[in-house]
Amino acid sequence: EMEAKYTRKMQALRDEMDLRRKTELHELEERKNTQISELMGNHEGAFGAIKNYYNDITAKNLTLINLLKEQVEDLKKKETVLEKEKAEVLLQNKELIGPLQETQELVAELQKKLVHYDRDKEALMNSKAHLKITQKELKDLQWEHEVLEQRFSKVQAERDELYQKFTRAINEVQQKTGFKNLLLERKLHGLLSLLEQKEVELSEVVAASNLSPSALSLVSHKLEDVLNSKNATIQDLQLQLARVCKAHNDMLQTFEAKLTAFGIPLDNLGFQPLSFPFPGQ
Repeated sequence: EMEAKYTRKMQALRDEMDLRRKTELHELEERKNTQISELMGNHEGAFGAIKNYYNDITAKNLTLINLLKEQVEDLKKKETVLEKEKAEVLLQNKELIGPLQETQELVAELQKKLVHYDRDKEALMNSKAHLKITQKELKDLQWEHEVLEQRFSKVQAERDELYQKFTRAINEVQQKTGFKNLLLERKLHGLLSLLEQKEVELSEVVAASNLSPSALSLVSHKLEDVLNSKNATIQDLQLQLARVCKAHNDMLQTFEAKLTAFGIPLDNLGFQPLSFPFPGQ
């Protein structure tokens, strides 16, 4: 009974477990189908999106290809035109090789001239600057020359005036001193002649009168007084002559000092001024 009982329980448990297993399998099958349906829907959506994306890319690529084809055709046309132009340019280059060489030689020569031109230009600027300095120095020298000429004219006028004054003064002094010297010499000769005459007369009077020694002594004293007076007069005249000669010589020294101060040589006078010696020289 127990074995039958447990066999029934075992069979019931087995049936329950089978039912549960079938139920779980059915639920798993339902979930799997649902997931499969969802995945298929998602895959179809993604495929549609990818299909649309690649369709757009394909369309764009086709458009780009068509555009590139057009550009390639344009480039081919331009290449053809450029080839023609290239041929023409090559021909022109061949024709221009000779003038180009001549132009290059001319450019080289002009560059050499440009170097010389820059050098000459710099030298010219230096010369102009030096010329300006020289012109300024020339103007300064001309101004100094004019000033010196004016000063020279003034000094020459003063020299001429001093020369005329000196000549007049020398002539006047020479005339005065000559006249005074002549008068003094005449007076001196007259006095000497008078003295000799008086001495002769005195000798004759003494010889004729036979005076006594006392009278002769008195006469001799009077004669000595007269001689002393005449000698004093002669000394006074000699002193006057010495003063006149000194004044004349002082004037000559002053004039020579003025000529030296003005830078005028003494030889420009044209004559040798007379320097009177002092008495006793």
